[in-house]
Amino acid sequence: MTPAAEAKARENGDPAYLIIDTESVPDGKLLAAVKHPGENVAPEEAVRRLQDDLRAKSSSGSDFVPVPFQFPVAICILRVGADFGLQAVTRVDEPHYKPRQIVEQFWSGLAKMLEKYKGRVRLVSFNGRGFDLPLLEMAAFRYGCTFPPAYTQSRKRFDSMHIDVMEFLSNYGAIRMGLGQNVLSKLLGKPGKMEVSGNQVYPMFLEGKLDAINDYCMFDTLDLYFVFLRTRVMTGELTLAREHELVLKAKEFLTARVEQIPALRRYLDSWGDWNPWP
Repeated sequence: MTPAAEAKARENGDPAYLIIDTESVPDGKLLAAVKHPGENVAPEEAVRRLQDDLRAKSSSGSDFVPVPFQFPVAICILRVGADFGLQAVTRVDEPHYKPRQIVEQFWSGLAKMLEKYKGRVRLVSFNGRGFDLPLLEMAAFRYGCTFPPAYTQSRKRFDSMHIDVMEFLSNYGAIRMGLGQNVLSKLLGKPGKMEVSGNQVYPMFLEGKLDAINDYCMFDTLDLYFVFLRTRVMTGELTLAREHELVLKAKEFLTARVEQIPALRRYLDSWGDWNPWP
């Protein structure tokens, strides 16, 4: 974007970044069909068998199910302006959170956004290239969704449409960070993981706790916003003083929406200020 276009976008309050996070669960029905054809294995049992096998083969005990065998149950999107100010919090397909509608609304909404703000909106994720976007692309295949042309043309690792914060901090895979967004959030005094972590999402899904899963997804997306702001300090796009102003404004923004989104109270109750050590 040219300096003149950027100035106009700031003046108009146009969105410049879509910060995204997803939550997903294993597809037991697909696993049963692929791994146990003709055996009449229940979906939950098919998931259990695969996870047991994955843990047995993993040196770290991981039971992470490959992306093609998962589907999204939550997508949260934060709209952020050209001035890096927080503009909106959206939990896709709220309050129903039906997987097909979540996916269809994501891709159709992205298409409209990219068409309206040509070349001026970028996706921001944490490990989005390794997980979130492949998950959403496979879901597009599942449900027959169409990619926006701008997205299709930009499916390259080093394009300007997508900022993967994990790739940025790991020097695009040159180093193994050995830490996740939770650690980075807590370094900034933000909540990070609270009472829920990623490995609890599938059991929560089986219990029908879609609201709680989407609350957790929203908390992760908010954490990513603050981590993203700090990376913009690193790149020189923000001063540390401006970042501090944006953080305070974001807190005011979220506080004003607690009545609309009650779960935000839990996030704000765990809020901390940045106090670096040693």
